[in-house]
Amino acid sequence: MTFELSPEHEQFRRSVRDFAEAEIAPHAAQWDRDHHFPTDVVQKMGALGLMGLTAPEEFGGAGMAGEDGGFTSLCLAIEEIGRVDQSMGITLEAAVGLGINPILTYGTQAQKQEWLPTLVAGEQVAGFGLTEPGAGSDAGATRTKAVLDGGEWVVNGAKQFITNSGSSITSLVTVTARTGDRGDGRPEISTIVVPSGTPGFVAEKAYDKLGWHASDTHPLSFADARVPEANLLGERGRGYAQFLATLDDGRVAIAALAVGCIQACLDMSLQYAGERQTFGGPIGRKQGVAFQVSDLQVMLDASRLLTYKAAAMKDAMDAGSSSVSTAAFKQAAAVAKLYATESAVTATRIATQVFGGYGFMEEYPVVRFYRDAKVLEIGEGTSEVQRMLIARGLGLPVE
Repeated sequence: MTFELSPEHEQFRRSVRDFAEAEIAPHAAQWDRDHHFPTDVVQKMGALGLMGLTAPEEFGGAGMAGEDGGFTSLCLAIEEIGRVDQSMGITLEAAVGLGINPILTYGTQAQKQEWLPTLVAGEQVAGFGLTEPGAGSDAGATRTKAVLDGGEWVVNGAKQFITNSGSSITSLVTVTARTGDRGDGRPEISTIVVPSGTPGFVAEKAYDKLGWHASDTHPLSFADARVPEANLLGERGRGYAQFLATLDDGRVAIAALAVGCIQACLDMSLQYAGERQTFGGPIGRKQGVAFQVSDLQVMLDASRLLTYKAAAMKDAMDAGSSSVSTAAFKQAAAVAKLYATESAVTATRIATQVFGGYGFMEEYPVVRFYRDAKVLEIGEGTSEVQRMLIARGLGLPVE
């Protein structure tokens, strides 16, 4: 079985690359220095159709069903945007995978018609409120509560590390909240849509992060935030399962972002190794440098194949194929996420070493990629969680 991209996918890749190099690359360093979230460029990504690759035409999307490779196209777009700027790459990934996808998958027709058109067009973005101060990998330990009162959900609690949650174009955040008890000691967790501007809902001051400086990330607080009962997303009590399924798709998309990071490291290292002169010739003729660059190529090829294998499986499932099981896709997603993200961190370390002292200077893009890479091993499921999932998929009763 091969995972060669179709000519249409390759053409799409080139169009996104052209956009990224024209609209993002020239400004990425300044955005990073200023911690600036460029809403105009995010909206340009929407105008290019990148937010609507997996959405139906009735909501303004491309209408790319599974057989059309819509999810693969999304991964290609994330990879190419991430190749020049990881902050904009995660902005796209979160806007679609964490903002649009829960509403598209679990929303009622009325909810979709109300919220999807502006999200799909990229005019607005949405956040995904799962992580809390005391509930990260242990998402079942959610403490945020929502109580029905007079036909409204009253939400109280806090979320943290939420992407696209507090910008001027954020329209809503979907949050997990305890809505009751199951009777067996486990909480009933449901998903509720909280629109921006809801009284009692506050996006706190943006984080001062190690990397991803140009992405929008905030802690959130909810103090008697009231929303209509109809803002329940999907079936009551299924919020935890819904978000776990959402994360499976997101892991492949994060792997694609990591592939973009590795590609950037290879590109930068190749150029520098050919230009930097020492001892009468380019440093690339030295085995100590050339062998490290060769390792980047190996990591890139392996990460890309694992990522697009998982993306092809997702598209096959969306097309209704019975040849791919949910369990097989979950395993492939975890494998791709684990290998690609850990490889990206290694790739940035190698690239920094190739640049030597210049790799420690902020004027070189390699520094930005070095800072941005680490969180890839943490977001949407840590490396430890991926290893646990892979082990369970192999039949090991690991805790």
